[in-house]
Amino acid sequence: MTARLRVVLDTNVLVSGLAYPGSVPGRILGVWQQGGLDVVLSRYILEEMVRVLPRLSRILLNSAEIRDLADTFMFLADIVGPAAEPEETLRDRADWPVLGTLRAAQADYLITGDKDLLALAERYPIVTPAAFRERHGV
Repeated sequence: MTARLRVVLDTNVLVSGLAYPGSVPGRILGVWQQGGLDVVLSRYILEEMVRVLPRLSRILLNSAEIRDLADTFMFLADIVGPAAEPEETLRDRADWPVLGTLRAAQADYLITGDKDLLALAERYPIVTPAAFRERHGV
């Protein structure tokens, strides 16, 4: 039996996957829900998801339902606190908790669409949803 991949999903992947279930991020969420991936999140990523989801007209959930969804994700995912060491080359300091989640999780990948995080792909295992799909057939 092969070990499942351990991945951190950035907020943009969670939000896109929920808003567009047929998209690549949606398929990644589906594989996670079916037990095909081990997902690692942080409270920061979940709180950001809770803040962003109400802004999307495609998401037909009220704030209590979005909070319940975040609570459900806390049970389905491994929750880690972001590593504290700063990354000097990170262009957007607001992305630090996401990169810190990858570092603390020691995950196989951080899956994101964030260009500032993707700029660090030579130093960290950071990939787009499309690149993850190409590599692992999701």
